[in-house]
Amino acid sequence: MAEPESSLVNGVKEKKLWKGVFAVSGIMSTLVIYGVLQEKIMRVPYGVNKEYFRHSLFLVFCNRLTTSAVSACALLASKKVLDPVAPVYKYCLISVTNILTTTCQYEALKYVSFPVQTLAKCAKMIPVMVWGTLIMQKKYKGFDYLVAFLVTLGCSVFILFPAGDDVSPYNKGRENTVWGVSLMAGYLGFDGFTSTFQDKLFKGYNMEIHNQIFYTTLCSCVLSFTGLILQGHLLPAIDFVTLHRDCLLDIALLSTVATASQFFISYTIRTFGALTFAAIMTTRQLASIMLSCIWFSHPLSWEQCIGSVIVFGSLYAKTLLNKNRKSQTTPPPPPELPQYQKAESS
Repeated sequence: MAEPESSLVNGVKEKKLWKGVFAVSGIMSTLVIYGVLQEKIMRVPYGVNKEYFRHSLFLVFCNRLTTSAVSACALLASKKVLDPVAPVYKYCLISVTNILTTTCQYEALKYVSFPVQTLAKCAKMIPVMVWGTLIMQKKYKGFDYLVAFLVTLGCSVFILFPAGDDVSPYNKGRENTVWGVSLMAGYLGFDGFTSTFQDKLFKGYNMEIHNQIFYTTLCSCVLSFTGLILQGHLLPAIDFVTLHRDCLLDIALLSTVATASQFFISYTIRTFGALTFAAIMTTRQLASIMLSCIWFSHPLSWEQCIGSVIVFGSLYAKTLLNKNRKSQTTPPPPPELPQYQKAESS
């Protein structure tokens, strides 16, 4: 009797291991590729004349168009409701802040390097805590504030002590740190509001994730398309990608991996929980910074190395402590009934 039970346990463990490999490889590959493409499109010139792609709102439009199409297909394939569950204006509110978030993210790459941008994203827990307190009336522990302070400190060290040779392609001198940091601050504020308000929608309405993604990205498509027309950037962006086919290929691949990453993120959170997802995302950010430094030859000062250790050390410590807390609070499973008792009870 012991052999079948042990083989069953081993089979379950092996299945979970392969699920973990699938989740980790999916998130790491899609988001690392996304980061490299994002930096290439915004910071590397195209063609013989060395022209830069400057229409970040066009990238937002292409990403949201792809995601809305895929989420619509997912809803139709699963035969789930296409009707909006929440009032449409709430989807639009998420769309507006999401567009502002992504636009700030792309625009910031004109003034700060990808490693600076990626590390600054680690500080998003601060605006999330602020918005969580204001919108959701959440309360946080002292350790959460300590981690937020350490992450902010590490990000500040990383931004304030850049290597002397890391320059922006949009400036003739050193990176425009003030404007780049202002854009990243806008990104963090808008992103914190977006994720908090999404959480509120999920809890306030019986909402499928594909339903929210579809209507949010559909609204984003309409808003970003309208913005492109009002700014007069739609035709110049189309002319640029028509002239530089390699840029069109990069944008298509960027939209594809951005959409695929949403699937892997949802799968990981549903299968392994938010704590495992947080650890994977922290590792992904570290891998993205290292790959960007190698691929695009970004030098790092020793102060930036110290800042990175402070940030990622704090995040890993938070993930580990939360995991220990969860294991201590989880009640033990009920004792197994003997075989004859199971037969009688059934």
